[in-house]
Amino acid sequence: MKSLKVIIESTENNYSAYVDGLDGVVATGSTLNEIKENMREAIADYKETCTEMGCEIPEQLKGRYDFEFTMDVKSLLSFYTGIFTKAGLERLTGINQKQLWHYANGKSTPRPAQVAKIESAMHRLGNELLAITL
Repeated sequence: MKSLKVIIESTENNYSAYVDGLDGVVATGSTLNEIKENMREAIADYKETCTEMGCEIPEQLKGRYDFEFTMDVKSLLSFYTGIFTKAGLERLTGINQKQLWHYANGKSTPRPAQVAKIESAMHRLGNELLAITL
């Protein structure tokens, strides 16, 4: 199965998403689930329009595919602002709160090693939560 890379970015009022390497397919939403659903609809509309206009459907949209969602650090920190405190993120990542604030507000861009620390910490937390049964 193919994987479509969907880039999610924060905007002034919500989040926008687009398929990497495919012009004309965009979606917006205020939650990840909303973005996923709106992206599915945007792709369906795009394929329908291609068919109606006699255009060829792009190869990446033919057959079965799955989504791979990607965010930059600023968008991720903004997305989870009401869930994760800077103190909690500091404990998870080992990156000090002031630096995390700079990343979240676009004052600075994290180096690749810092991005890896944040991603690793989030994946580790996700795996820990998946292992819990209530």
